[in-house]
Amino acid sequence: MAPTTPLADHQRHGDKQNSPFFEEYLYKIYTRKEASGLQQLVGEMRAVVIQVEPGEALQYIAEMTLMSSHRLLRCYRGASHNVFIMRVSDTQPDFFILEPRDTAYSGKFAGINKGFARASEKPNVKYIGELYYTKDLSETVGLLKAEEFRFTTPKFNQLMANEHFAFTEISYYTNNMVGYTSTDLLDLDALGLGEPFTLTEAELEPITKAAHAQQMLEITGLVKGLDHLATRVLSGDREHAILEFASLTNYYFWGAYSIDEQNSSTNICRNPDSGELESPAKVFTANNTPYYVNSIVGRPSPTENFVRNFGRRMHHMALAVNDGARPDGTKNIDYVVGNLEDNGIPFLAKIFGECKDIPDLKQIFSKTSPYSFLITEYVQRCHNFQGFFTRGNVAALTHAAGLDAELKKASPSD
Repeated sequence: MAPTTPLADHQRHGDKQNSPFFEEYLYKIYTRKEASGLQQLVGEMRAVVIQVEPGEALQYIAEMTLMSSHRLLRCYRGASHNVFIMRVSDTQPDFFILEPRDTAYSGKFAGINKGFARASEKPNVKYIGELYYTKDLSETVGLLKAEEFRFTTPKFNQLMANEHFAFTEISYYTNNMVGYTSTDLLDLDALGLGEPFTLTEAELEPITKAAHAQQMLEITGLVKGLDHLATRVLSGDREHAILEFASLTNYYFWGAYSIDEQNSSTNICRNPDSGELESPAKVFTANNTPYYVNSIVGRPSPTENFVRNFGRRMHHMALAVNDGARPDGTKNIDYVVGNLEDNGIPFLAKIFGECKDIPDLKQIFSKTSPYSFLITEYVQRCHNFQGFFTRGNVAALTHAAGLDAELKKASPSD
């Protein structure tokens, strides 16, 4: 009988074949973090951290106020960055939006972004990573350092220098970071994020208008919190990205599906102790074969084209839509998306999925945000649909996203 651990006991889903190396070390990673206590220390995702260009935070907050249920809660002015906190509830992850104060600011992510055609257009724009709750910050950092993980230096920016947080170095495989905190983030003023400040009436106007528009459209309450976060990586980094993330968190590998017609796979990690709204799933998408053999295999390459244009990075954040329909029978997701389109939010394609009389999934991608370079996905699980996605939906979404990623392929020097 094959060896097992509590994490390995979870049912594996999908048809994507992994290498013997992956299967061997996934089990060893499960065993290691259960034996070390890391599995019991690290808990739910508490926030996502997104950096925008100087002067663009308020536009992004207004955009997300219209598109999500997160609302601006606090503003802090620190030595290097303004920090804006958006919240949907005390039990779901916040948005930490970082805005460099100096227009000449150029951090570590700028150095990475400048090597890619699309990313170089706004080099400071970056999904930085997530903050996970841990029962003991010092012990967690010590355990991971003993396993040869490195943590960023305090000079990175004021959030990284804060004593209440610890962030890993930028991942070689995803260009994301993983952060930890022992606080519940409920007393934000006690975290030393900077000097609290209040926006002027003029600064608040676009945010207030966005909130009012959402309320008038009767979208408020239909869109819930984050459902999942999807990072795109190169084909050769897929397994390493999953194993690295599993090493750093309490998440387990739920499974993976190969989307052959789009030459890609979708790989899901989930929190074993929490639902998606409390601790969103982490998704890693990669080509099945690298771009340089596309002319041989005759397959499209939307996933790797995105990485070649933007670099390894977060591709989209998915927001859950309440299951149900309007009085006229229109599904909630169709109603939400239709109203957002009428109010200037562009989408990449139609809504995929049927959601008729059986459990199903309806999904759609927005176009890339000009402020965060992130796509927003909306997902409605109908009739208590238990799976994570349907193969047909993912193939269609991957194709649609590829149309957006194809907009520019030139190198930064061209």
